[in-house]
Amino acid sequence: MSNRRKSSRWKSIRHSKIFRCALVISGVAVFILLVSSVLLAVQKQRRDSQKKREKILPNITIETKLLEPNPYSRPQTELKKVRGVVVHYTANPGTDAMNNRDYFNNLPKINKNKKKKKYVSSHFVIGLEGQIVQCIPLNEIAYASNDRNSDTISIECCHPKVDGKFNEATYQALKELVTYLCLRFDLSSEDVIRHYDVTGKQCPLYYVKNEDKWLAFRTEIENGIELYQTQSKNKKE
Repeated sequence: MSNRRKSSRWKSIRHSKIFRCALVISGVAVFILLVSSVLLAVQKQRRDSQKKREKILPNITIETKLLEPNPYSRPQTELKKVRGVVVHYTANPGTDAMNNRDYFNNLPKINKNKKKKKYVSSHFVIGLEGQIVQCIPLNEIAYASNDRNSDTISIECCHPKVDGKFNEATYQALKELVTYLCLRFDLSSEDVIRHYDVTGKQCPLYYVKNEDKWLAFRTEIENGIELYQTQSKNKKE
């Protein structure tokens, strides 16, 4: 009888352990299922939100000429979240978009025999005739805006003279591009800043020396955003 009792007790203990293990496994499975459901819902919400923004994006012409991956101008570091757009000027009067793009791309050669290396690039360069050249994908950082490299899109603008004032073609293309980026990344005109606003550097020179012109530019961006949003709403209705 003693052996039978022991055997019965061990069976009971073993069954109890199996039952507890089954409960733990079931609980873990339910937790994983819930987490997966939440993640899928968040991803769907992001996709739907992106699709909504894409429907109201203006049509602009962008010439894609991506830089070759390299440590000096395209490190391929992920840009996880876009929180602003930074406007720059090239500080090279008379040069055009491809001149500046090629300079970024050639930095590995330029830096080869130099002790002090240069690290510089931009997501976009706008030329003297209004052409928009993209140098860096929008999910990667560019070396342009110092402490704001990690969360901003940068735009270099060409200019004909030393004063840094953009000509009409460059200015209009800049308005179109900034408006497009604000709509795409759900930004406002308040999120559009100058390099000067990050570091105090005189860049873009003309819009640092003429604060009223910069404020007028941001007002035009805000008006452009509102116009496209209104047009999109009317189309839906």
